[in-house]
Amino acid sequence: MPKLNLPPITDEEEARIQAGIAADPDNPEITPEQFAQARPFVEVFPELAGAFRRSRGPQKAPTKQLVSLRLDQDVIERFKATGPGWQTRINEVLRQAAETLPAA
Repeated sequence: MPKLNLPPITDEEEARIQAGIAADPDNPEITPEQFAQARPFVEVFPELAGAFRRSRGPQKAPTKQLVSLRLDQDVIERFKATGPGWQTRINEVLRQAAETLPAA
């Protein structure tokens, strides 16, 4: 993600921000004492933090093989137009076609 090159906040903008903070009683600015008592999210909610960190993990059997395949553009567009899961649908069509081929 590229870094934003934002101009510094002017005194007027800072005053508007501080006025907005002061005008919102439901969301007061955190005090230094509250900040000192704060604990990391992972300490307070370890199970939830663990769920965020989990990756997709290895594929369950049968493991699929990553290949590079050139297909006609109109074929790809047609499958993509069917929405999410279009790559899985291509795999299903290829599987059906492969079953009609003579055994090697």
